Amino acid sequence: MAGLDGKIALVTGASRGIGTAIAQRLAMDGATVAVSARTLNAGESRFEGSISETVDLIRREGGTAIAIAADLSKPDQRTRLLEETERELGPIDVLVNNAAVTWFEPVAEFKESHYDLMFEVQVKAAFQMSQHVLEGMRARGSGAILNISSRGAIHPAGPPYEGGRGGTVYGMCKAALERFTTGLASEVWADGIAVNVLSPTKGVLTPGVIHHKLVKPGTEAERTEGVEVIAEAAHALVTGDPKERTGIIGYSQEIVERFGLTPTPIPV
Repeated sequence: MAGLDGKIALVTGASRGIGTAIAQRLAMDGATVAVSARTLNAGESRFEGSISETVDLIRREGGTAIAIAADLSKPDQRTRLLEETERELGPIDVLVNNAAVTWFEPVAEFKESHYDLMFEVQVKAAFQMSQHVLEGMRARGSGAILNISSRGAIHPAGPPYEGGRGGTVYGMCKAALERFTTGLASEVWADGIAVNVLSPTKGVLTPGVIHHKLVKPGTEAERTEGVEVIAEAAHALVTGDPKERTGIIGYSQEIVERFGLTPTPIPV
């Protein structure tokens, strides 16, 4: 997977933030990228960003990309996304499972509908989509699957405990995603497929982070990192030797430092 010329990549949750940056970074290395999210065009979401705008960013820099809108909480739309990507571009060489939907609510008050939707998008969608691409990757003897996680998967420190922010279910989803990643990596190691999971080392000021107030105003400088850091780490994990660079539960700055990388600027 050294270099992405001629490779087909699918990045979910790519209407803004981390997903957009990863899609841009893969395209900058020659990948043809399908970007997906629910928001196709500007103005269709309360948050800024859309997959049409992500495609425009990629094409402006000379890259190749298409936008395919899909709601990953619905199994039939997950299947349609995969099939349409393959029909339009060809077999998927790189799958980046970045899509997420999140509520922060204490367990005692957590709504069942929110619980179900979070697991559908963050866990079941990644599982089903990975299943779909495995056959083709195995046949070609190469491929990369990257799941995007969070420090929310780490167990709370204590006792004594500080008051939680209602992140228990979010942490459950990310912990499940990480265990899925390492398990799948062990199953497909002999097939030349890299399977890794990546989290930001610090907060990234995406619209979701701002909306959920995950970074306190005035602490941005010490508690956040630029989106180019995780984009560079993502690129490293989908282009390395799949016999060695697989089964990694990684954090962006750690990956960049481990492989001696300088983050490539991401155009905005």
